[in-house]
Amino acid sequence: MKIKTKLLLGFGFLFVVVLFFGAVSLYNINAIAISSKEILKDNYESLNYTRKLRSILDNNALPLSQNQAAKFNSQLILEEQNITETGEDKATSTIRKHFSTLINTTISAKESQHIRSIIYSELGKIDEVNMRAIVKKNEIAQQGVKTASTYVMVTATICFLVLFTFSVNFPGFVANPLGEFSDAIKEIGKKNYKQRLHFNGTDEFAVLATEFNTMVEQLNKWEGSNIAKLQSEKLRIEAIIEQMRDAIIGLNEKNEVLFFNKVAGELLNLNKTNVIGADAKELMMKNDLLYSILHNTNLDKAIKIYADGKESYFQLEKREILVPLTEEQVEKPMLLSRKPAGEVYILKNITQYKELDEAKTHFIATVSHELKTPISSIKMSLILMDDERVGQMNTEQKQLVQHIKEDCNRLLKITSELLDLAQVETGNLQLHFAHTDPITLANYAIDSVRLQAEQQAITLELITSENLPKINVDTEKTAWVLVNFLSNALRYSPQKSKIIIEIASKDKYVEFSVKDSGKGIEEQYQKRLFDKYFQVPTDGNNKSGSGLGLAISKDFIVAENGTIWVESALGEGSRFCFSLPVVS
Repeated sequence: MKIKTKLLLGFGFLFVVVLFFGAVSLYNINAIAISSKEILKDNYESLNYTRKLRSILDNNALPLSQNQAAKFNSQLILEEQNITETGEDKATSTIRKHFSTLINTTISAKESQHIRSIIYSELGKIDEVNMRAIVKKNEIAQQGVKTASTYVMVTATICFLVLFTFSVNFPGFVANPLGEFSDAIKEIGKKNYKQRLHFNGTDEFAVLATEFNTMVEQLNKWEGSNIAKLQSEKLRIEAIIEQMRDAIIGLNEKNEVLFFNKVAGELLNLNKTNVIGADAKELMMKNDLLYSILHNTNLDKAIKIYADGKESYFQLEKREILVPLTEEQVEKPMLLSRKPAGEVYILKNITQYKELDEAKTHFIATVSHELKTPISSIKMSLILMDDERVGQMNTEQKQLVQHIKEDCNRLLKITSELLDLAQVETGNLQLHFAHTDPITLANYAIDSVRLQAEQQAITLELITSENLPKINVDTEKTAWVLVNFLSNALRYSPQKSKIIIEIASKDKYVEFSVKDSGKGIEEQYQKRLFDKYFQVPTDGNNKSGSGLGLAISKDFIVAENGTIWVESALGEGSRFCFSLPVVS
C-alpha cells in the first residue's frame, strides 16, 4: 500500500471517529431537549389553563357574565385539547358538565357556591395530576440526561483513547522509517558500508530502502577496491623507499616515526621493526645522531658520519608533508587547501662528491701555487725589461710589454684568489683577529686603488661617522674584501664619476659600503653574485674577472661573524655592503 493511501485512510479514520462522536452527542442532546420540551409543552400548559380558569372564578361572581363565560369556555376547550395524563379527562368532563350552571341566573347562591367548590376541586385534581406528571417526567428526564451524559462521556473516552492511540502510533509510521534512514545515513558518513535497511511491504519506504541497500553495496565495493588500491600503493611506496640508497626518515604530525628505510637503520644503528610507530622524542634521547639530524638547523652544511668503514659526508634535506584538505562552508563552494601531516628527513650520501671536491681543491691549490712562482718571475723580468738601463725599447715593444704586464698581474691575481679559495674549502683558512680602527682599514684600501682611480679620473669619497668603535677582524683579509669592492666599482664606473665609501655604526656592528655610478645589476643576477665562478653578463666594454672575488669576500666576512650583501637597481648603480661586529 502506498504512503499516500495510508495517509488518506488514517485521516479518513480520524474523520469517522470525530463524526461518530458528534452524532452520538447530537442524539443524546436531542433526547434531552425532547424530554424537556414534553414537560414544558404538555403539563406546564395544563397548569397554565387551570390557573386561568381559577382566576376567572376568583375574580367574578356567579353566574358569570357572557364575556367571562366565553373566556372560561375557551380556556376549558384548550384544556380539553391538552389532556395527557390519566384522570385529567374525568376532571375536565366534570368541569364541562357544571359549566352550564355557571352562567345560569336562576340558581341560588348556595348552589352556585357548591358548583364553584366542585369546579375548584376538579381544577385541583388536574393540577395535582400534572404536577405528579411533571415530577415524574422530570425524574425521567434527569435520568435521560444522566444516561445521555454517560453515553457522551463513554463515547468521548473511547474516541479520546482511539485518537490518542492513533496520534501516538500514526506519526511513527512516517517518523520511524525516517529515523532509521537518518541513522543509516550517519553510519554511511562514518564509512560503515555494512549498514542495511529492511522494510516490509511495497510502499515508498520499502522501495527507498531497497535502493539505499543497493547504493551501500556499490559504496562497499568501491571502498574495498580503493582500500586494496591504497594498500597496493602503500606497499609500492614502501618498497621504493626501502630500495633507495639515501637514508629516509618520515614523521607524522604526532612526531611518530611513519616510515624508516634500511639505509637509515644501518646508519643510525636502529632496528626498523622497533622504530616504526615509536615516538621520535624518546628515540632521540637514546640516539645522539638522530637527535642531531632532527634538530639540525643548518641544512647547507654537510654532516660527517662514520659509515662504510670510513668518515662519510651526508647532506640533510628536510621536507614538510602536506596532504589535501577539503573544507565545506555554508553557501560557499568547497575550498581546497593543504594541511601539514608530518616531515621527511633525507640523508644523501655525498662522500664521493666531497672527495672529488677536495681533490679538485687540492689540485687547484697545487696548480695555483706552482703557477704563482713562474708568474712572479715573469713579472720581475718585465720590470727589468722596462728599466732603461737594460736597454731602450721602441713604442710598439713598450705596448707589448705593458700588455704582458697587465695579463701577468691578472694571472697573479687569479692564482692568489684560487689559493684563498682552496684555503676556505679545505678549512685551512687562517684568521688573525685584531682590534682594528675601521677608518684606518678604509684608508688602507683606498690607498691601494688610488692610482687606478686617478688614471680613470674617478673621485673616491670617504664618509664616516664620529667615534666609530673598533672591530675585531683579520685586518689583511677585511682590507682585501674592501679592495675587491673598490676594484669592481672602478671597473664598472664611467670616467669622471664618483665612488662613495661609507662607514657607519649600527647597533653592535660597523657597516662598510661602496657605492658606484655604474649601470647597476639586474635583480635576477643579484642573488647569485656571491656564488663561486658566477659572472654577470657584460656588454664587452668591461673586462670580466674570475668570478671568485665576491665568493671569497663572502667566505672571509662570514668567517669573521659578519654579513655581506648588495643593493642595486638598473640605472642607479650598485652598493656593496658588509657589516662586522664591534669589539665587545
